[in-house]
Amino acid sequence: MESFAPDKPTAQKPQLKLLLASPRGFCAGVERAIRIVELSLAKYGAPVYVRHEIVHNRTVVERLKGLGAVFIDELDEAPDGACVIFSAHGVPKSVPAEAKRRQLFYLNATCPLVSKVHVEAERHHAAGRHILLIGHAGHPEVEGTLGQLPEGAITLVESAEEAQDLEPRSEMPLAFITQTTLSVDDTVEIVNVLRKRFPEIAGPHREDICYATTNRQEAIKRIAGGADLVLVIGAPNSSNSVRLVEVAERAGAKRAVLIQHAAEIDWSGFAGVKTVGLSAGASAPEILVDEVIDALRTRYDLAIEETTVTREDVAFNVPRELAS
Repeated sequence: MESFAPDKPTAQKPQLKLLLASPRGFCAGVERAIRIVELSLAKYGAPVYVRHEIVHNRTVVERLKGLGAVFIDELDEAPDGACVIFSAHGVPKSVPAEAKRRQLFYLNATCPLVSKVHVEAERHHAAGRHILLIGHAGHPEVEGTLGQLPEGAITLVESAEEAQDLEPRSEMPLAFITQTTLSVDDTVEIVNVLRKRFPEIAGPHREDICYATTNRQEAIKRIAGGADLVLVIGAPNSSNSVRLVEVAERAGAKRAVLIQHAAEIDWSGFAGVKTVGLSAGASAPEILVDEVIDALRTRYDLAIEETTVTREDVAFNVPRELAS
């Protein structure tokens, strides 16, 4: 009688708990901007020229490139007669003015919540106030907001320390506005300093930090304290994604890292990790979340627990040129 060696037992995967933050990923402003590019390509045909990344995510940008979008740094790269789209972050007034001068057909994909900040800046300027903009130098949204008014009308304030040291340039009354993708906690600290130093300072009628930024930060706070490691999916140039990493660390995560996709996961950093938190910035598509979950499943016996702080039902209309 032949004898057969028994099959070797299959190695059991180690257990891993995944805390999934919700809301996460795309916000209404990002969805609107992407839809504007898609509808423009369908209506006007390729190529459609997009000034700067429509949103800060390479996966999104590469997909739109595949559909026929051409991403440019400045308008002079677009040929005469082209269809041009401005990114979700907003643009200085000089950009649509140049598009009009060149008789380019353009569509504005600026997030309506960013446009609200622009309107506030105009209102304060018309009322004779000098404006303090709380934000990060060099970010496209900040550049766009600074470009709504004449040079010198807005002073950028990046930290509580700068707010404390600020010396107003004139006797003009003051007002403040903020970038929409900041850390809520950092912004509160800066605003408190400004209000203490300048009790008469005017603020926004409603909070400038957008609902999506606030919700994603609150959701990651809920999971961070119970996580050995928090993964945030987003681009390095995505302000709201970088802020999520900072918020997670402050909220008690032992470690938090930003990744653009599953291929960037550093598996060597999982030694001793029993619980992982996962979220995604407002410009990261859900497919990237699914890919990270799949990558975790191939290595671990995964138990998923989703924490939802609110349900989002916000939607923004596309420009009327594309609505038909």
